[in-house]
This record gives sequence, structure tokens and C-alpha cells, in this order.
Amino acid sequence: MVKYLSEQNSIANSFVRNLRDAKLQTNRNRFRKNLFRLGQLFAYEVSKTFQYRSLEVETPLGTATAALPDERVVLGTILRAGLPMHDGMLSYFDDAESAFVSAFRKHHKDGTFEVHLNYVNCPDLDGKILVVTDPMIATGSSIEASLKALLESGEPREIHIVTVIASSYGLNYVNRIFPNVHIWLCEEDEELTAKSYIVPGLGDAGDLAFGGKKED
Repeated sequence: MVKYLSEQNSIANSFVRNLRDAKLQTNRNRFRKNLFRLGQLFAYEVSKTFQYRSLEVETPLGTATAALPDERVVLGTILRAGLPMHDGMLSYFDDAESAFVSAFRKHHKDGTFEVHLNYVNCPDLDGKILVVTDPMIATGSSIEASLKALLESGEPREIHIVTVIASSYGLNYVNRIFPNVHIWLCEEDEELTAKSYIVPGLGDAGDLAFGGKKED
């Protein structure tokens, strides 16, 4: 299942616009804040799919009933670009556990690349809800490698992938590899460059959020 936040107009449009704007995205704090806000909005939307149970709560004047999520949630993210969205989701899912994957592209002279993982940390996933955040899905290779690595820690009851922008190619690829996974995104861009960057996209989310990195 693929769910677009852009199907209905909301404040999310403003956050995405700010992320894309070349004049605004040079402010790293603002860039991280907009990713954080989108993480919160996605957390709210994903929570609508959960199972709930009724609990009573004592107020100063009586008893009220509330329907509360009846799920064990693990929030996974791909370092480093996914951290602000991860923090946004954590601000809503108070009791969630966390999982982290460090994935990076190893580029070759011919323009191709391979995805390498050099760190994976994940709690037991059996029977839980796994939500994986990454701001962009270009080819889908990073999500594929990261999710396969996480699934070595158990079999979750449901899997959700949350991204801001995905290329059409990457979205179709992930949907084909993981047909039972729920994919949430704001907008879909059709074009990929020869080096597999999304157009119009927004650039390198990790660099924009945290600064440049030393290239190999």
C-alpha cells in the first residue's frame, strides 16, 4: 500500500516546500526542523492504522474512557539523514523502541554504486510494528539493504516505510521487493539522474541537515 500525504492539502505542503527551496534549505536548523515536523505528521497518520484498546482514566471529577494504541512500536531510521524525522516520530510514540542502520553509497568510476552497511542496531522485532524513516527514496537500494538487515532481528507484525520524496523508480522497486509493506510519502518525483539523484528532489538530505562529509 502506498499512501501520499499530498492527496489532501495540509500544512505538510509548506514543510516540503521549505525543504525543496534552495534559498531556505541552507539554514540547517530550519531544514532539520521541517524534517522533524514531517516526522510528527507521519506518526499521527501511521497511528491511525494501529489496533486500539479502551482504558479507563480517573479524572478529578470522575472516570473517563480512552482508546489507546495497543501496539509495540519500533522506530528504525537510516543514518544520518533520517535522524530528524526519527526524532519527530519519537516525540509522538513515547514508548517506542529504536533501531538504527548506517548505510552509504560506494560509488564507482563508471557511475554505478553499491550500498554498504557498517552499523545495525535493532531490538527484537517479533510481533511488533516496525516504522522505518528515510527522507528520500531514490533507487530503493538503501531501503532494501537496510530493511533486510533489520529483519534479521525478528518478524514484525507490520512494516511501514516513511519518506518525504521518492522517485517513481525507487517507489516501484520497493513496492515490488516488499509488496506487503506500507509506504508513506509526501511527493513522488519522476526523474533520476545518471548518478541516481532525484529530480527535482531537494539535494542530499544528510548534508543539508548536518553539513558536508568527506568523500572517498
